[in-house]
Amino acid sequence: MRFDPWNPDFVAHPYDVYAELRATSPVTFFEPTGQWLVARHADVNALLRDRRLGRSYLHVATHEEFGREPEPEFQAPFWRVIRAGMLDVEPPVHTRLRRLVSKAFTPRMVESLRPRIRKVATELAEGLVERGGGDLIAEVAEPLPVLVIAEMLGIPEADRHLLRPWSADICGMYELNPSLEAQHTAVRAAEEFSAYLRELSRARREAPGDDLISALAQVVDEGDRLTEDELIGTCVLLLNAGHEATVNVTGNGWWSLFRNPDELARLRADLSLLPTAVEELMRYDTPLQMFERWVLEPITVHGVEIPRGVEVALLFGSANRDEAVFDAPARLDVGRRDNPHISFGAGIHFCLGAPLARIELAESFAALLRAAPGLTLAEAPTWKPGYVIRGLSALQVTV
Repeated sequence: MRFDPWNPDFVAHPYDVYAELRATSPVTFFEPTGQWLVARHADVNALLRDRRLGRSYLHVATHEEFGREPEPEFQAPFWRVIRAGMLDVEPPVHTRLRRLVSKAFTPRMVESLRPRIRKVATELAEGLVERGGGDLIAEVAEPLPVLVIAEMLGIPEADRHLLRPWSADICGMYELNPSLEAQHTAVRAAEEFSAYLRELSRARREAPGDDLISALAQVVDEGDRLTEDELIGTCVLLLNAGHEATVNVTGNGWWSLFRNPDELARLRADLSLLPTAVEELMRYDTPLQMFERWVLEPITVHGVEIPRGVEVALLFGSANRDEAVFDAPARLDVGRRDNPHISFGAGIHFCLGAPLARIELAESFAALLRAAPGLTLAEAPTWKPGYVIRGLSALQVTV
């Protein structure tokens, strides 16, 4: 099998192909998407920090100047929302946005959420036990981060059911060569979510509450503040990044543990291993398999010259299984200490929500390990069709 992100068999297990790429073709051109695949940890790590690459090129050139086709007009509402957040922009805009958001989204604020996260995780785990099992993803993995981000933002309880569908639809645009239908769906979701947040943020500017939207609306740094569009783009980013990966680490992680019963037994016997186990599960079956960057200036990687104006596809899933960095990388080790995985990225775009994700994952796994010590797999799961944001469609379990 070769690199084929649309092949269900490859999506289910890409790691043998990655090993071959690292050994024989660490930098290779992938014709179907016009991207250069980068497979080794050292190269991925270095390129994430290299300012000759960027998430966007629009701060240095127009589409036409960069030799690209302009984005279709119908996509404009989507990109207006996305580029108002910090993920798809570069300095100096990125620097300013991250500074302002960091003033509201503080480590202290995140840590203060731990008791509430623990309570929600425990309730979800106990509910699964009361029902005798079910779909761990739908009943535990998905509700937890959605509830947390909704409470953090101050989304009214009656509206929270809207968040997960909006997020999933928006993230469809990030798959490789998304279908026209997926593009229109992402645009519609971005428009709906943006309109909802615009109304809510205006209400919070007038009457602030004890929530992140209110804090973002009020934050000022040397006279600078977020515009309304920037506030909305930030909230959309926090929702999408704040729970898509967490859901998939939970699902992929339990599937990994079920396939490695000795490591599951080891974790059940010693919950003090949870911090290293969470990091290992993020490494072992990475939720974000690929992260793309535009080449703003020509670069050379392993003697391969990559010109300005093309995209590199940094293979996180491959980098996290690199034999040059990890001892026995194909082995799950919940006690692994030396674990420089790059699941949260690196450089200026390192995930701002990493501390929150780690708390959510630790509390979710702990709650299930305590409430359901006999948790077992009911049937082999299937993977969702997406490759870039990679996760299971369901994970049926019994208790």
